[in-house]
Amino acid sequence: MNTSMESQRHRWLLIAAFAAVYLVWGSTYLAIRVAVETLPAFLSSGVRFIIAGSLMLLVLKARGIAALTSTQWRQAAVTGTLMLVGGNGLVVWAERTLSSGFTALLVALAPIWFALLEWLRPHGTRPLPKTIAGIVIGFAGVLFLVHARGTTTVRGEWVSALAVIVAGLCWAGGSLYSKYSPGSGTPWMNASAQMICGGIGLLLVGLIVGEPFRTDWSSISRRSVTALGYLIVFGSWIGFSAYVWLLQASTPARVSTYAYVNPVIAVLLGWALLGERVNSGTLYGAAIILLGVAVITLPPGSFSSTVRRGAQEARRWASALRGT
Repeated sequence: MNTSMESQRHRWLLIAAFAAVYLVWGSTYLAIRVAVETLPAFLSSGVRFIIAGSLMLLVLKARGIAALTSTQWRQAAVTGTLMLVGGNGLVVWAERTLSSGFTALLVALAPIWFALLEWLRPHGTRPLPKTIAGIVIGFAGVLFLVHARGTTTVRGEWVSALAVIVAGLCWAGGSLYSKYSPGSGTPWMNASAQMICGGIGLLLVGLIVGEPFRTDWSSISRRSVTALGYLIVFGSWIGFSAYVWLLQASTPARVSTYAYVNPVIAVLLGWALLGERVNSGTLYGAAIILLGVAVITLPPGSFSSTVRRGAQEARRWASALRGT
């Protein structure tokens, strides 16, 4: 009976954690876009994670959760630097010039980086032919998507798009390091330590690039501050903590599927609330990227049927858009 109840509890925790990563993180791209309208990218991200991590650490200590050892803090520093400085920091920086939906679509390449790095790590798993096919399809989708943005800002967007791609690599690397680090602490304590270390790193980057001196502090808007508060509560406490727990409770391939849902949520919210442009080229590029991501995690026999369904969906979206 106890085993059955524990299994059911674990199942519900998995569902809740995946829902948080899928839906909440999809909305954070919009919140980031609003926050960086008037707030400096790296400094605001650093403040976000230091506040979230410090308050979470205090709550965990008050509940008697065992503190991390010095070795575990070093592991958290590596993970926090990769995931939050390299991963989140570059995404926030890129969203100064990229729309939230477009950024999320580029982040949809995350399962590709997970597959590659999982193969390259010691004793990793060699990618299947369909994985290689998915990587090729995904990169083709990125090229198509960036080109479809138009000719007026292509050069600037290529730099920002490259930053998002590098961010994805950093995020996948930090995630796998966190999952396979020996002797790590509890997922919640790991999350708080990673946020604190990553937040400090983001503040240092902000200082190095001179954000305190280039920011017009008098022009900071209330809605940017509100968006930062949303990122602290929903993006960090709920979303990031759920993600760190999932890294231990599930497989990297399954956890990386958040990239399927996040772009859809981000594109819809960006279009509905910020009036971000969505054209047929964006939809075709999105379909190609998601097709490449899907091919990696689907059973080998599903490849041909996935291609057909992806092509049908791309045509349907483009037809619907032309009709509006």
